[in-house]
Amino acid sequence: MAASLVISAPASGVGKTTLTLALARAYRDRGQKVQCFKSGPDYIDPAFHAAATGRASVNIDSWAMRREAIEALASRAADADIVLAEGSMGLFDGVAARGVSGIGATADIAEMMGWPVLLMIDPSGQAQTAAAVVAGLRGFRAGVRLAGVVLNRVASARHEDLVRRALAATGIAVFGALPRHAAIALPKRHLGLVQAEEQAEVGGLIAEAARFVTEHVDLDAVLQSACAWSPQLAARSENVKPPGQRIALARDAAFSFVYPHMLEAWRAAGAEISTFSPLGDEGPDVGADVCWLPGGYPELHAGRLAANTRFRRALKSFAETRPVHGECGGYMVLGTALTDANDARHEMAGLLGLETSFAQRRMHLGYRLAELTEPMPGHGRGARLRGHEFHYSTIVSQPDTPLAVVRDATGAVVAETGSRRGFVTGTFFHLIAEDT
Repeated sequence: MAASLVISAPASGVGKTTLTLALARAYRDRGQKVQCFKSGPDYIDPAFHAAATGRASVNIDSWAMRREAIEALASRAADADIVLAEGSMGLFDGVAARGVSGIGATADIAEMMGWPVLLMIDPSGQAQTAAAVVAGLRGFRAGVRLAGVVLNRVASARHEDLVRRALAATGIAVFGALPRHAAIALPKRHLGLVQAEEQAEVGGLIAEAARFVTEHVDLDAVLQSACAWSPQLAARSENVKPPGQRIALARDAAFSFVYPHMLEAWRAAGAEISTFSPLGDEGPDVGADVCWLPGGYPELHAGRLAANTRFRRALKSFAETRPVHGECGGYMVLGTALTDANDARHEMAGLLGLETSFAQRRMHLGYRLAELTEPMPGHGRGARLRGHEFHYSTIVSQPDTPLAVVRDATGAVVAETGSRRGFVTGTFFHLIAEDT
């Protein structure tokens, strides 16, 4: 039996990730096995979870995944003592139209799995009103149970007392209150947190967060509020096909946005994965039968990628006879050129005609449902793919054959169709699962 909780908040930016990492490390330090999950499409947080727990974390997504797939992914917690599922955005925030098993809201996962919600709230600029917000969240949706709250960024002892008294009057448990503590703030950039593997001090940051939260939060009371949940060992049911038998995967600081469940599903289907570093001027394994370039931050390394001629030659040679696919940042690198935020234009691989620019950034964010009009590695013409798009680049030119008709979560067609030229394909969305 695992003590299971969902960690959520009324909005983004309240401190969910810091609390999740702190609790995970604190319980691990007590000798308990902690399994984390991330609700929704996030490439970065699962790596932080793994750093805190020593166990791989995966995304569970109600818009893109069937319930059976979510339960199969959750079954990895069969040997865990504690399950902590970190939410995304606010507790009930999702898209307007229902997807495979929900709207992508954290509340979908909480209700589906029966996991109560530990709510992180920031009462800055509030006192009793904070209790009204929490009480409203508690009663908003039947089937979602509130375990209690942790207060964050309280201004003073008097401020904490006012909020605690108001919450006590509503019968809502307060497990702790965290004063402002800049030392455990995690660095951010335009797509979210700076990745765990880029931070040499990530272990120290998590350890400090655990120490701080242990000092201010009643860890035993938090566990007592959790539900006792028994995950059932389940066969894998993610609807994900490997793009080939031997996959050459770009993997470094410029190419790191790939969902962990995707790689696991590829391996479970018998595929072999070899990694290479474009930033290290390496090319794909010549023995591979497909090359996959995931997203990441190529715009931060565009000059270096443009100068790495061995990488570009090897990629072009590979693409003459075998499929190459790029997602988002990988798609941009397969294109003709990328203009960075300083308006400097850098030549890319030239395998597609796509040209992109960050000189005038515009956010593209949301779920995507794509119907392939051309085949791509692992999926034939007519396949319906569910994924997520998040980037700030603009399309200067996209002249090749469109890869798919792509729609957002409301069904509206978007301009980011992806491209195909010869053996080379690319999409702006990151694949999560094939639709059924």
